[in-house]
Amino acid sequence: MPKDLVVMLTALNLEYEAVRRKLDNPQVHRHERGTRFEVGTVPGTSCRVALGLTNKGNHPAAVLAERAIQEFSPVAVLFVGVAGALWDSTRLGDVVMATHVYAYHGGTSEDDGLKARPRVWEAAHGLSQVGSYLARTSDWAVDTPGDRSAPQVHLGAIAAGEVVQNSRISAEAAWIRQHYNDALAIEMEAAGVAQAGHLNGSPVAIIRGFSDRADGSKSSAEDRNWQPQAAANAAAFAIRLAAELIGEQEQIAMSQGYRADRLIEHVRNTAHSSTVGIMAGSVTGSNVYMNANPKLSSLADLVAELDSFREHLKRHHAEGALDDDTYQEAQVELDTASRAARENAPESPKRVTMALKRLRGLIADLSELAARLAPLIIAVGGLS
Repeated sequence: MPKDLVVMLTALNLEYEAVRRKLDNPQVHRHERGTRFEVGTVPGTSCRVALGLTNKGNHPAAVLAERAIQEFSPVAVLFVGVAGALWDSTRLGDVVMATHVYAYHGGTSEDDGLKARPRVWEAAHGLSQVGSYLARTSDWAVDTPGDRSAPQVHLGAIAAGEVVQNSRISAEAAWIRQHYNDALAIEMEAAGVAQAGHLNGSPVAIIRGFSDRADGSKSSAEDRNWQPQAAANAAAFAIRLAAELIGEQEQIAMSQGYRADRLIEHVRNTAHSSTVGIMAGSVTGSNVYMNANPKLSSLADLVAELDSFREHLKRHHAEGALDDDTYQEAQVELDTASRAARENAPESPKRVTMALKRLRGLIADLSELAARLAPLIIAVGGLS
């Protein structure tokens, strides 16, 4: 997985251009099935952004998000654009970052009315923490025209459906406000992107600027005035969030390298020319050998590493640390990764990476297994 790339998706050209204007030297990247992305850099940082247009709706957004994740294996996926505000307590032009997403069109129709059966996806904890931190600052905000005050960031629920909501008095509007009264915004893509991220083990952030109040004012003069500003505000916050995420990745990599260097410096072999096993390496004589990042020169090396990991997985299962269902699912992902590696096709490293990321989600609670798998995922990225 590249440690310097974030995917950003938008539904509208206006939103796309708001993000694109903030990138240096965007270059076209064509997916084999015809989807066009542009990959540029956030000025003054090492953060790369792969920008794509999904068009309206949860279904196309889910498909394109899946495609982007498979193509780029990003640090995170950010969906950026405008939305309708459900409550008067939020100002037009403010930004909302979803703490969780409701797919509100799930339900059952019964004699006494429509009963809600939503699906819900929570934002990844790390993303929410970074978003909360940035919300307390103002260095991301774009210049506001006239006497408008700087936009604020709200963290809360977003409701995503399949129709344009442009009424406050319709039966559906009342139903939404009754069953999803904690939702700050309403839109049409977040549920699809959230599900794609969930299925692929990729963190997702939904970032929207309030351009209207879903109250019949869409396409009004006020809406046409606020849409560009709301899109620009959402893009500014998303770009700042992406740069912060990549900065964290760089700090983690430096910290891991520092700890490895310190371990090599301080470990002393007291066994006098015998071999002593240590976490992520071994000591022989007076030499320390670190295996934190396996060196893979070919997919054949990868197959051997996967076989070795399978043995550790079996041991944890035999010891009762891994339940039967999780073990079986983990075996499926390992089999998928092994098959992709043996095929030795151009897309094999990417397919292996996605399988291992799903595997990482399954064994995240087992620190030893997770510690063995993380550097392997990084090493596979070097084969791309």
